[in-house]
Amino acid sequence: MSDTTTYSRLIASELHLSNEHIINTLNLLIDGATVPFIARYRKEMTGTMNEEVIVAVQKRFQQLVALDKRREAIIESINEQGKMTPELLKSLHDASTMQDIEDIYLPYKPKRCTKATIAKEKGLEPLAILILNQTIGNLTGKAQQFVNETKGVSDIDQALDGARDIIAEWVSENKTGRDRIRNIYHRTSAITSVVVKGKEQEGQTYQNYFEWNESLHAAPSHRILALFRGETEGFLKVRLEVEKETALSALEKIFIKTNGEEAGQIKLAISDSWKRLLEPSIENEVRAFYKTKADEVAIRVFAENLRQLLLAPPLGQKRILALDPGFRTGCKLIIINEFGQLLHNETIYPHPPVHEVKQSAQKLKSLVNSYK
Repeated sequence: MSDTTTYSRLIASELHLSNEHIINTLNLLIDGATVPFIARYRKEMTGTMNEEVIVAVQKRFQQLVALDKRREAIIESINEQGKMTPELLKSLHDASTMQDIEDIYLPYKPKRCTKATIAKEKGLEPLAILILNQTIGNLTGKAQQFVNETKGVSDIDQALDGARDIIAEWVSENKTGRDRIRNIYHRTSAITSVVVKGKEQEGQTYQNYFEWNESLHAAPSHRILALFRGETEGFLKVRLEVEKETALSALEKIFIKTNGEEAGQIKLAISDSWKRLLEPSIENEVRAFYKTKADEVAIRVFAENLRQLLLAPPLGQKRILALDPGFRTGCKLIIINEFGQLLHNETIYPHPPVHEVKQSAQKLKSLVNSYK
Protein backbone atom coordinates (compact mmCIF):
# COMPACT_ATOMS: atom_id res chain seq x y z
CA MET A 1 0.00 0.00 0.00
CA SER A 2 1.22 3.50 -0.81
CA ASP A 3 2.23 5.87 1.96
CA THR A 4 0.77 9.32 2.56
CA THR A 5 3.60 11.00 0.64
CA THR A 6 2.78 9.03 -2.51
CA TYR A 7 -0.89 9.94 -2.22
CA SER A 8 -0.09 13.59 -1.54
CA ARG A 9 2.05 13.96 -4.67
CA LEU A 10 -0.72 12.56 -6.86
CA ILE A 11 -3.42 14.71 -5.22
CA ALA A 12 -1.22 17.83 -5.41
CA SER A 13 -0.69 17.21 -9.13
CA GLU A 14 -4.39 16.62 -9.83
CA LEU A 15 -5.64 19.61 -7.81
CA HIS A 16 -2.70 21.90 -8.66
CA LEU A 17 -1.84 22.51 -5.01
CA SER A 18 1.33 22.52 -2.94
CA ASN A 19 2.50 19.04 -1.96
CA GLU A 20 3.51 20.32 1.49
CA HIS A 21 0.05 21.72 2.12
CA ILE A 22 -1.55 18.45 0.95
CA ILE A 23 0.66 16.43 3.32
CA ASN A 24 -0.26 18.73 6.22
CA THR A 25 -3.96 18.47 5.38
CA LEU A 26 -3.86 14.68 5.13
CA ASN A 27 -2.02 14.38 8.44
CA LEU A 28 -4.62 16.60 10.12
CA LEU A 29 -7.47 14.51 8.67
CA ILE A 30 -5.78 11.25 9.68
CA ASP A 31 -5.36 12.62 13.21
CA GLY A 32 -9.11 13.20 13.40
CA ALA A 33 -9.38 16.93 12.76
CA THR A 34 -12.66 17.98 11.15
CA VAL A 35 -12.88 19.86 7.86
CA PRO A 36 -14.36 23.05 9.45
CA PHE A 37 -11.66 23.01 12.14
CA ILE A 38 -8.86 22.70 9.57
CA ALA A 39 -10.31 25.42 7.35
CA ARG A 40 -10.81 27.81 10.24
CA TYR A 41 -7.86 27.22 12.55
CA ARG A 42 -5.07 25.64 10.50
CA LYS A 43 -4.81 28.05 7.57
CA GLU A 44 -1.04 28.37 7.96
CA MET A 45 -0.65 24.60 7.49
CA THR A 46 -3.00 24.23 4.51
CA GLY A 47 -2.15 27.34 2.54
CA THR A 48 -5.55 28.82 3.40
CA MET A 49 -7.56 26.04 1.75
CA ASN A 50 -11.29 26.53 2.08
CA GLU A 51 -13.68 23.77 3.09
CA GLU A 52 -14.53 22.76 -0.49
CA VAL A 53 -10.87 22.17 -1.35
CA ILE A 54 -10.24 20.25 1.88
CA VAL A 55 -13.25 18.03 1.15
CA ALA A 56 -11.89 17.42 -2.37
CA VAL A 57 -8.53 16.41 -0.89
CA GLN A 58 -10.23 14.15 1.66
CA LYS A 59 -12.45 12.50 -0.96
CA ARG A 60 -9.57 11.83 -3.35
CA PHE A 61 -7.45 10.43 -0.52
CA GLN A 62 -10.25 8.04 0.47
CA GLN A 63 -10.61 6.93 -3.17
CA LEU A 64 -6.88 6.21 -3.47
CA VAL A 65 -6.80 4.26 -0.20
CA ALA A 66 -9.81 2.19 -1.30
CA LEU A 67 -8.18 1.61 -4.70
CA ASP A 68 -4.98 0.30 -3.11
CA LYS A 69 -6.87 -1.95 -0.69
CA ARG A 70 -8.80 -3.46 -3.57
CA ARG A 71 -5.61 -3.84 -5.61
CA GLU A 72 -3.95 -5.75 -2.74
CA ALA A 73 -6.98 -8.05 -2.36
CA ILE A 74 -7.02 -8.82 -6.09
CA ILE A 75 -3.28 -9.52 -6.20
CA GLU A 76 -3.64 -11.87 -3.24
CA SER A 77 -6.56 -13.68 -4.91
CA ILE A 78 -4.70 -14.19 -8.20
CA ASN A 79 -1.57 -15.34 -6.35
CA GLU A 80 -3.63 -17.92 -4.46
CA GLN A 81 -4.91 -19.22 -7.80
CA GLY A 82 -1.32 -19.56 -9.03
CA LYS A 83 -2.10 -17.45 -12.11
CA MET A 84 -0.03 -14.34 -11.44
CA THR A 85 2.48 -13.29 -14.11
CA PRO A 86 4.91 -10.32 -14.19
CA GLU A 87 2.86 -8.70 -16.97
CA LEU A 88 -0.40 -9.11 -15.04
CA LEU A 89 1.16 -7.74 -11.86
CA LYS A 90 2.45 -4.69 -13.76
CA SER A 91 -0.95 -4.02 -15.31
CA LEU A 92 -2.56 -4.15 -11.85
CA HIS A 93 0.00 -1.72 -10.44
CA ASP A 94 -0.43 0.59 -13.44
CA ALA A 95 -4.23 0.65 -13.15
CA SER A 96 -5.35 4.05 -11.88
CA THR A 97 -9.10 3.54 -11.46
CA MET A 98 -11.32 0.99 -9.76
CA GLN A 99 -12.93 0.22 -13.12
CA ASP A 100 -9.55 -0.64 -14.68
CA ILE A 101 -8.62 -2.93 -11.78
CA GLU A 102 -11.96 -4.74 -11.86
CA ASP A 103 -11.72 -5.22 -15.63
CA ILE A 104 -8.25 -6.76 -15.28
CA TYR A 105 -9.48 -9.01 -12.46
CA LEU A 106 -12.65 -10.15 -14.21
CA PRO A 107 -11.16 -13.23 -15.98
CA TYR A 108 -9.65 -14.39 -12.65
CA LYS A 109 -12.62 -13.62 -10.43
CA PRO A 110 -14.05 -16.77 -8.77
CA LYS A 111 -17.31 -17.54 -10.56
CA ARG A 112 -20.52 -19.28 -9.75
CA CYS A 113 -21.53 -22.15 -12.03
CA THR A 114 -21.93 -20.64 -15.51
CA LYS A 115 -22.46 -22.03 -18.98
CA ALA A 116 -18.75 -21.52 -19.59
CA THR A 117 -17.64 -23.38 -16.44
CA ILE A 118 -19.93 -26.29 -17.32
CA ALA A 119 -18.44 -26.40 -20.83
CA LYS A 120 -14.92 -26.33 -19.41
CA GLU A 121 -15.77 -29.26 -17.13
CA LYS A 122 -16.77 -31.14 -20.28
CA GLY A 123 -13.28 -30.58 -21.68
CA LEU A 124 -14.27 -28.06 -24.35
CA GLU A 125 -11.87 -25.23 -23.48
CA PRO A 126 -9.17 -26.44 -25.93
CA LEU A 127 -11.76 -26.38 -28.73
CA ALA A 128 -12.75 -22.82 -27.75
CA ILE A 129 -9.09 -21.76 -27.90
CA LEU A 130 -8.66 -23.30 -31.35
CA ILE A 131 -11.79 -21.56 -32.66
CA LEU A 132 -10.73 -18.21 -31.24
CA ASN A 133 -7.24 -18.58 -32.77
CA GLN A 134 -8.96 -19.21 -36.13
CA THR A 135 -6.34 -21.65 -37.43
CA ILE A 136 -8.26 -24.96 -37.47
CA GLY A 137 -9.00 -25.41 -41.14
CA ASN A 138 -11.45 -28.32 -40.72
CA LEU A 139 -13.76 -27.16 -37.94
CA THR A 140 -16.16 -30.12 -38.14
CA GLY A 141 -13.36 -32.67 -37.98
CA LYS A 142 -11.72 -30.92 -35.03
CA ALA A 143 -15.04 -30.59 -33.15
CA GLN A 144 -15.66 -34.31 -33.69
CA GLN A 145 -12.58 -35.03 -31.56
CA PHE A 146 -14.31 -33.45 -28.55
CA VAL A 147 -17.48 -35.54 -28.75
CA ASN A 148 -17.62 -37.59 -25.55
CA GLU A 149 -20.94 -38.96 -24.31
CA THR A 150 -19.41 -39.82 -20.94
CA LYS A 151 -18.80 -36.09 -20.39
CA GLY A 152 -22.19 -35.11 -21.78
CA VAL A 153 -21.04 -34.06 -25.27
CA SER A 154 -23.18 -36.23 -27.55
CA ASP A 155 -22.44 -34.71 -30.96
CA ILE A 156 -20.59 -31.99 -32.85
CA ASP A 157 -23.34 -29.42 -32.28
CA GLN A 158 -23.07 -29.83 -28.50
CA ALA A 159 -19.29 -29.51 -28.72
CA LEU A 160 -19.59 -26.26 -30.67
CA ASP A 161 -22.34 -24.96 -28.35
CA GLY A 162 -20.07 -25.46 -25.34
CA ALA A 163 -17.07 -23.88 -27.08
CA ARG A 164 -19.21 -20.83 -27.91
CA ASP A 165 -20.31 -20.55 -24.28
CA ILE A 166 -16.66 -20.35 -23.26
CA ILE A 167 -15.83 -17.80 -25.98
CA ALA A 168 -18.88 -15.71 -24.98
CA GLU A 169 -17.52 -15.45 -21.46
CA TRP A 170 -14.06 -14.52 -22.72
CA VAL A 171 -15.59 -11.80 -24.90
CA SER A 172 -17.47 -10.36 -21.92
CA GLU A 173 -14.27 -10.31 -19.85
CA ASN A 174 -12.03 -8.71 -22.47
CA LYS A 175 -10.91 -5.28 -21.28
CA THR A 176 -10.57 -3.78 -24.75
CA GLY A 177 -14.05 -4.96 -25.65
CA ARG A 178 -15.59 -3.64 -22.46
CA ASP A 179 -13.91 -0.24 -22.96
CA ARG A 180 -15.27 0.02 -26.51
CA ILE A 181 -18.79 -0.88 -25.42
CA ARG A 182 -18.58 1.68 -22.60
CA ASN A 183 -17.51 4.28 -25.13
CA ILE A 184 -20.48 3.43 -27.36
CA TYR A 185 -22.84 3.82 -24.39
CA HIS A 186 -21.35 7.17 -23.39
CA ARG A 187 -21.42 8.52 -26.96
CA THR A 188 -24.62 7.13 -28.43
CA SER A 189 -26.95 5.61 -25.85
CA ALA A 190 -30.51 6.79 -25.29
CA ILE A 191 -32.30 6.74 -21.97
CA THR A 192 -35.85 5.46 -22.44
CA SER A 193 -38.79 4.84 -20.16
CA VAL A 194 -42.27 3.37 -20.36
CA VAL A 195 -44.98 3.14 -17.74
CA VAL A 196 -45.34 -0.14 -15.85
CA LYS A 197 -48.51 -1.84 -17.03
CA GLY A 198 -51.38 -1.18 -14.62
CA LYS A 199 -49.62 1.78 -12.92
CA GLU A 200 -50.97 4.50 -15.21
CA GLN A 201 -53.25 6.06 -12.60
CA GLU A 202 -50.96 5.71 -9.58
CA GLY A 203 -47.99 7.05 -11.47
CA GLN A 204 -49.49 10.31 -12.71
CA THR A 205 -46.57 12.20 -11.17
CA TYR A 206 -44.41 10.65 -13.90
CA GLN A 207 -46.92 11.01 -16.74
CA ASN A 208 -44.39 12.96 -18.85
CA TYR A 209 -42.12 9.91 -18.83
CA PHE A 210 -44.69 7.23 -19.72
CA GLU A 211 -43.13 7.12 -23.20
CA TRP A 212 -39.74 8.85 -23.09
CA ASN A 213 -36.65 8.67 -25.31
CA GLU A 214 -33.68 11.02 -25.05
CA SER A 215 -29.93 11.04 -25.66
CA LEU A 216 -28.32 10.04 -22.37
CA HIS A 217 -25.30 12.35 -22.49
CA ALA A 218 -27.58 15.32 -23.29
CA ALA A 219 -30.17 14.57 -20.58
CA PRO A 220 -30.10 17.08 -17.68
CA SER A 221 -29.32 15.67 -14.27
CA HIS A 222 -32.75 16.46 -12.79
CA ARG A 223 -34.44 14.42 -15.53
CA ILE A 224 -32.13 11.44 -15.05
CA LEU A 225 -32.90 11.49 -11.32
CA ALA A 226 -36.64 11.77 -12.00
CA LEU A 227 -36.55 8.75 -14.33
CA PHE A 228 -34.59 6.62 -11.87
CA ARG A 229 -36.87 7.75 -9.04
CA GLY A 230 -39.94 6.71 -11.04
CA GLU A 231 -38.31 3.34 -11.62
CA THR A 232 -37.46 2.90 -7.94
CA GLU A 233 -41.05 3.71 -6.98
CA GLY A 234 -42.32 1.07 -9.38
CA PHE A 235 -44.03 3.28 -11.97
CA LEU A 236 -41.48 3.29 -14.82
CA LYS A 237 -39.29 0.82 -16.67
CA VAL A 238 -36.06 2.61 -17.58
CA ARG A 239 -33.50 1.35 -20.10
CA LEU A 240 -30.26 2.60 -21.61
CA GLU A 241 -30.28 1.57 -25.26
CA VAL A 242 -27.60 1.45 -27.95
CA GLU A 243 -27.65 0.15 -31.51
CA LYS A 244 -27.03 -3.58 -31.24
CA GLU A 245 -25.30 -3.76 -34.63
CA THR A 246 -22.85 -1.01 -33.63
CA ALA A 247 -21.90 -2.92 -30.49
CA LEU A 248 -21.57 -6.26 -32.29
CA SER A 249 -19.47 -4.70 -35.05
CA ALA A 250 -17.09 -3.17 -32.50
CA LEU A 251 -16.61 -6.56 -30.82
CA GLU A 252 -16.22 -8.45 -34.10
CA LYS A 253 -13.37 -6.14 -35.12
CA ILE A 254 -11.50 -7.23 -31.99
CA PHE A 255 -12.01 -10.99 -32.23
CA ILE A 256 -12.56 -11.96 -35.88
CA LYS A 257 -9.37 -12.17 -37.94
CA THR A 258 -10.36 -14.41 -40.88
CA ASN A 259 -13.35 -15.37 -43.02
CA GLY A 260 -13.12 -19.08 -42.18
CA GLU A 261 -15.62 -21.38 -40.50
CA GLU A 262 -14.40 -20.24 -37.09
CA ALA A 263 -15.56 -16.67 -37.81
CA GLY A 264 -19.18 -17.84 -37.94
CA GLN A 265 -18.84 -19.53 -34.55
CA ILE A 266 -17.20 -16.45 -33.07
CA LYS A 267 -19.99 -14.22 -34.41
CA LEU A 268 -22.58 -16.43 -32.72
CA ALA A 269 -20.56 -16.33 -29.47
CA ILE A 270 -20.26 -12.53 -29.63
CA SER A 271 -24.01 -12.14 -30.18
CA ASP A 272 -24.70 -14.42 -27.20
CA SER A 273 -22.13 -12.61 -25.06
CA TRP A 274 -23.71 -9.25 -25.89
CA LYS A 275 -27.26 -10.29 -25.06
CA ARG A 276 -26.57 -12.46 -22.03
CA LEU A 277 -23.46 -10.91 -20.41
CA LEU A 278 -22.09 -7.64 -21.78
CA GLU A 279 -25.23 -5.58 -22.37
CA PRO A 280 -26.71 -6.01 -18.84
CA SER A 281 -23.29 -5.59 -17.20
CA ILE A 282 -22.24 -2.41 -19.01
CA GLU A 283 -25.73 -0.91 -18.87
CA ASN A 284 -25.78 -1.27 -15.07
CA GLU A 285 -22.31 0.23 -14.86
CA VAL A 286 -23.20 3.23 -17.05
CA ARG A 287 -26.47 3.76 -15.16
CA ALA A 288 -24.52 3.93 -11.89
CA PHE A 289 -22.05 6.39 -13.45
CA TYR A 290 -24.76 8.81 -14.62
CA LYS A 291 -26.73 8.43 -11.39
CA THR A 292 -23.64 9.43 -9.40
CA LYS A 293 -23.00 12.41 -11.69
CA ALA A 294 -26.62 13.54 -11.41
CA ASP A 295 -26.52 13.20 -7.61
CA GLU A 296 -23.39 15.38 -7.48
CA VAL A 297 -25.04 18.10 -9.58
CA ALA A 298 -28.15 17.98 -7.39
CA ILE A 299 -26.06 18.29 -4.22
CA ARG A 300 -24.24 21.33 -5.64
CA VAL A 301 -27.55 22.99 -6.54
CA PHE A 302 -29.04 22.25 -3.11
CA ALA A 303 -25.88 23.51 -1.40
CA GLU A 304 -25.95 26.79 -3.32
CA ASN A 305 -29.66 27.27 -2.57
CA LEU A 306 -29.00 26.60 1.11
CA ARG A 307 -26.05 28.98 1.07
CA GLN A 308 -28.22 31.79 -0.28
CA LEU A 309 -30.88 30.98 2.30
CA LEU A 310 -28.37 31.09 5.15
CA LEU A 311 -26.92 34.36 3.85
CA ALA A 312 -30.32 36.02 3.83
CA PRO A 313 -30.73 38.60 6.66
CA PRO A 314 -32.42 36.68 9.52
CA LEU A 315 -33.74 39.84 11.16
CA GLY A 316 -34.58 41.83 8.08
CA GLN A 317 -33.18 45.35 7.73
CA LYS A 318 -31.46 45.75 11.10
CA ARG A 319 -28.04 46.89 12.23
CA ILE A 320 -26.05 43.89 13.43
CA LEU A 321 -23.07 43.49 15.76
CA ALA A 322 -21.47 40.09 15.15
CA LEU A 323 -18.83 38.43 17.31
CA ASP A 324 -16.46 35.60 16.39
CA PRO A 325 -15.14 34.17 19.68
CA GLY A 326 -11.46 33.30 20.08
CA PHE A 327 -8.81 32.96 22.78
CA ARG A 328 -5.21 33.47 21.68
CA THR A 329 -6.17 35.44 18.58
CA GLY A 330 -8.92 37.46 20.28
CA CYS A 331 -12.62 37.95 19.56
CA LYS A 332 -13.36 39.60 16.23
CA LEU A 333 -16.18 42.13 16.05
CA ILE A 334 -17.94 43.62 13.04
CA ILE A 335 -20.93 45.91 12.67
CA ILE A 336 -23.01 46.08 9.50
CA ASN A 337 -25.90 48.41 8.71
CA GLU A 338 -29.38 47.47 7.58
CA PHE A 339 -28.13 47.20 3.96
CA GLY A 340 -25.32 44.79 4.79
CA GLN A 341 -22.56 47.41 4.49
CA LEU A 342 -19.60 47.21 6.86
CA LEU A 343 -19.56 50.01 9.43
CA HIS A 344 -16.85 48.89 11.84
CA ASN A 345 -14.52 46.00 12.61
CA GLU A 346 -11.89 45.33 15.28
CA THR A 347 -10.60 42.68 17.69
CA ILE A 348 -10.94 42.59 21.48
CA TYR A 349 -9.02 40.34 23.92
CA PRO A 350 -11.13 39.44 26.97
CA HIS A 351 -9.42 36.03 27.44
CA PRO A 352 -5.90 35.00 28.50
CA PRO A 353 -3.14 35.60 27.74
CA VAL A 354 -4.09 39.28 27.13
CA HIS A 355 -7.07 39.16 29.51
CA GLU A 356 -8.44 42.68 28.84
CA VAL A 357 -11.86 41.97 30.34
CA LYS A 358 -12.72 45.50 31.48
CA GLN A 359 -11.44 47.18 28.33
CA SER A 360 -13.33 44.70 26.16
CA ALA A 361 -16.59 45.31 28.01
CA GLN A 362 -16.14 49.08 27.67
CA LYS A 363 -15.42 48.75 23.98
CA LEU A 364 -18.58 46.70 23.43
CA LYS A 365 -20.69 49.23 25.32
CA SER A 366 -19.17 52.08 23.33
CA LEU A 367 -19.83 50.39 20.00
CA VAL A 368 -23.45 49.63 20.90
CA ASN A 369 -24.02 53.26 21.87
CA SER A 370 -22.27 54.56 18.76
CA TYR A 371 -24.05 52.45 16.18
CA LYS A 372 -27.45 51.72 17.68
